[in-house]
Amino acid sequence: MNQDKTPAQPWWKHGHVWLVISGPAIVVVAAVATAWIAMSGQDKLVESDYYRKGIEINKQLKAERSMLPAVQGRNHAATTPADD
Repeated sequence: MNQDKTPAQPWWKHGHVWLVISGPAIVVVAAVATAWIAMSGQDKLVESDYYRKGIEINKQLKAERSMLPAVQGRNHAATTPADD
C-alpha cells in the first residue's frame, strides 16, 4: 500500500474550492446590488400633458428640419478649404 505521507490540508487551502465558490458568490453580490438599485430609485411618472408636449416637440423638430439646407450652406461657407 502506497499512502501519501503529507497531512491532509483543510478545504479552504485548496484553490479549486475558491474557484467553485467564487462564481455563485459573485452572482449573489450582483443580485443584491441590482435589487438595491431597483429599490432605491423612484420611477418618474408620465406627465399629465404628455400629448401636448409631444406635439410641441414635433413642431420644433419640423421647424429645425426646414432650416437644414440653410444651416448646411452656412457651415459650408464658414469652413476653409483644406490645403493639399
